[in-house]
Amino acid sequence: MRIVEALEVVSETHPGMSRAHNEDSVAVEPGYGLVILADGMGGYNAGEVASGIAVTVMASEIVQHLANASPIQRDEETGEELAVMLLGAGIRQANASIYQAAISQSQYAGMGTTIVSALFYDNRVVIGHVGDSRAYRLRGEKLELITRDHSLLQEQIDSGMISIENARHSKNKNLVTRAVGIDAEVVPEIHLYDVAVGDVYLLCSDGLNDMVEDEDIESVLYGMQGNLPLAAEQLIQIANDNGGRDNVSVILVKVKHAFAQPRSWWVRLLDYLNVKRA
Repeated sequence: MRIVEALEVVSETHPGMSRAHNEDSVAVEPGYGLVILADGMGGYNAGEVASGIAVTVMASEIVQHLANASPIQRDEETGEELAVMLLGAGIRQANASIYQAAISQSQYAGMGTTIVSALFYDNRVVIGHVGDSRAYRLRGEKLELITRDHSLLQEQIDSGMISIENARHSKNKNLVTRAVGIDAEVVPEIHLYDVAVGDVYLLCSDGLNDMVEDEDIESVLYGMQGNLPLAAEQLIQIANDNGGRDNVSVILVKVKHAFAQPRSWWVRLLDYLNVKRA
C-alpha cells in the first residue's frame, strides 16, 4: 500500500498567548511519509528564520533523494538504509545552512532551532531530533515518550540532581544543550522503531509539553484518535488555556494500514547478507 494511503497526517501551530511571533515551523510530506517540526530561537525574529530554514532544507533534501531511490536501499559500505542516512544528513544540512546564514548576516547572529522529525517507511519509522522538541507514541492506551530531551534539565534528571516530579516545576526547562545552527557541526540523535497499525505518533514543540502534562496528552490522544484534526486543536487549546507561554505546534500521524516496502530479489539478498553478517 502507498504510504500516503497508510498514514493520516495532521499538523497545527499557534503563537500561544504570550508571544507576538510564531517561531515554530512545520513541514509535512505525506507522499513520502515525512514530517518535520522545528522550534526556533534568537532575537529579532531570527528564530522564525532558523526554524523555517530547517524544515525547508530538510524536506527538500529528503524528498529530492526519495523521488529517485527506495528508502530501504542500503549503503554498500555501512549497510545502513537510505531512510536512516537521509534523516541524519538532512539535519546536518539544515545545521550548515542556518550556521552559514547566521555568520554571514549580523541580524541573524546566534540563531538556532530544535528539530524533531520522522520518516515512515516499510512498517517502521526513523526518528531524528536535536534539542527539546519531542516525539511521543500512543500504542493502545499507553503514551510513551520516544525521544530524550537534549537539555540541562534532562541532564540533571539523569544525574539524580533533581527528581522527575520536581523537574516539572523547574525554571531551567528551556535551556537546551544541543541545537541546530549554533555550531558548525551538530550530532543528531537517530532511532528506528517498528510501527503497528493503530499507532498514533505526536511530534511537538515544548510549548505543548511544558504546558500540558503527559497524562493529559495521553487522554486527549486516546479519546480523540478517531478525529486527529480535533485532537490537534484540543491539545493546542489546552496548552493555551493553561497559560500558552510559548508557541505551540503539533504534528499527529496515525498508522491506518501496513506499508511494507516492495522488495526486489536483489534487495532481499542484501537484507539476508546483512543479517548473516550481524
